[in-house]
Amino acid sequence: MAMAEPEQVKPLAPATLSDDEEALFTQSNRRKRIYIQCCGCITALSLILAVVVLVMFFTVFRIHDPRIKINSVTIQRLELVNGTLRRDVNVTLLADVSVKNRNVATFKFHNSTTSVYYGGKVIGEAIHLQGEAKSRRTLRRNVTVELVPDKILAVPSFKSDINSGELNISSYSRISGRVKILNIIKKNVVVRLNCTMTYRIRGREFVGEICRPELDF
Repeated sequence: MAMAEPEQVKPLAPATLSDDEEALFTQSNRRKRIYIQCCGCITALSLILAVVVLVMFFTVFRIHDPRIKINSVTIQRLELVNGTLRRDVNVTLLADVSVKNRNVATFKFHNSTTSVYYGGKVIGEAIHLQGEAKSRRTLRRNVTVELVPDKILAVPSFKSDINSGELNISSYSRISGRVKILNIIKKNVVVRLNCTMTYRIRGREFVGEICRPELDF
């Protein structure tokens, strides 16, 4: 008996899209590509913005400490009679002080204090009014401290210092304030300034001024 030949299976013809379906498919792919490109652009811009903010934070917006400098110091009405100091006349110490603000924002400081020492004892104190140093500017102020003659005379080494013609004087100043940048970055700053100097009686001048600033944030 002759075997029946198997029927040949004909492959199915590929499905064809209509013009409308093909247009919708192409439009969908185009939207996906645009969406991916937009997400990539937004991500790249976000990274760039983050880098710029970090760079600005650590450079331009970084809080720098204010710098205080004593430009000159003089003493008025230091009058000696018979080798001693007159008690009826207050001695005045005048200091020309500069506050340099290195920040991009204003440094506002509160009432500050200055104490003058001689022989390890306070011989005069002063309070300075509040103020502000503009952005990257230097503020100059005159500081006046009234020295009490009785306190100067109470120092045991006063007579020997008068004979040598020199008085070793030191001062301590404290300035507290705040730096605020864009209402975002705020920093309280306290600057302490310790100075030592020698007053030459004959020349009526200060020499050898040495100042050491201390900063607290």
